[in-house]
Amino acid sequence: MSVIALPREAPAARTTPRWLVLLARRRTTLVGATLMVAVVAIGLGAPLFAGSPTHMDVAARLTPPNRAHWFGTDDVGRDVFSRVIHGARLSVLVGAAVVVFSFVVGVLSGLFAGHYPRLDNPIMRVMDGLMAFPAIVLAIALMASLGPSVVNVIIAIGVVYSPRVARVVRGSVLVIRETAYVEAGRALGASDLTLMGRHILPNCLSPVIVQGSFVFAAAVLTEAALSFLGVGVPPYVPSWGNTLSEGRLYIQQAPWLVLYPGAAIMLTIFALNLFGDGLRDLLDPKIRGLQTERQRAT
Repeated sequence: MSVIALPREAPAARTTPRWLVLLARRRTTLVGATLMVAVVAIGLGAPLFAGSPTHMDVAARLTPPNRAHWFGTDDVGRDVFSRVIHGARLSVLVGAAVVVFSFVVGVLSGLFAGHYPRLDNPIMRVMDGLMAFPAIVLAIALMASLGPSVVNVIIAIGVVYSPRVARVVRGSVLVIRETAYVEAGRALGASDLTLMGRHILPNCLSPVIVQGSFVFAAAVLTEAALSFLGVGVPPYVPSWGNTLSEGRLYIQQAPWLVLYPGAAIMLTIFALNLFGDGLRDLLDPKIRGLQTERQRAT
């Protein structure tokens, strides 16, 4: 009795996720993501890439860039390369912490303001009052009352940018709460917390995620501005703003003191903006649909 061997089914081909394919098509987004990953890696591994940022060699003060000091030295002989590398750690820490702070405050405020009409007016009037002040002015006022420290910088910048996240979330919630599936859940007796946690919040995260990349960039820039003005982190903490503030007095004699930290700030903001623009195009269905139609037409 012969046995008939049945043909084996071919293994299913592994498909690349659609979001990864769309992201890979945008070279500018990949450039921004690569640069940002490099900045984060340098910040996290700062002790491995550079020496102590506070070590002073007075005999080598204001030394131009050379093999021993790639970015030169400052007015007290500290290595500028070490200070720039360790400044990346502070910028990444402040940026990430501000994003988390603004997301917690902004998402909760926008969610409750958009879902409960009675809370909408008082919550959003407070947010409008905070947004009425220029960001840097409000941050300086908060730092003047809180005092110079890394934690206070995070709180001050987080308070400044939380209203922007709250308004984005509130606008999305006002639209989503009127959709059919939310009305169906409400008709079936779902509680408000269930509706907000399972149906409303997940559907309004896309614009919030995009907003997070721009909040990160704004936090890095605001922290550098506060430190430059002398109301940010303490002077002994290596940061890009402190390095710029100390080097502005010697800008003609030692231009490298402001060149390298300024270039680090510019590169980081540039990378975050590129990544944020690509992320917006990826998560926005309208823009993604237009891009798909253009590709089909060509």
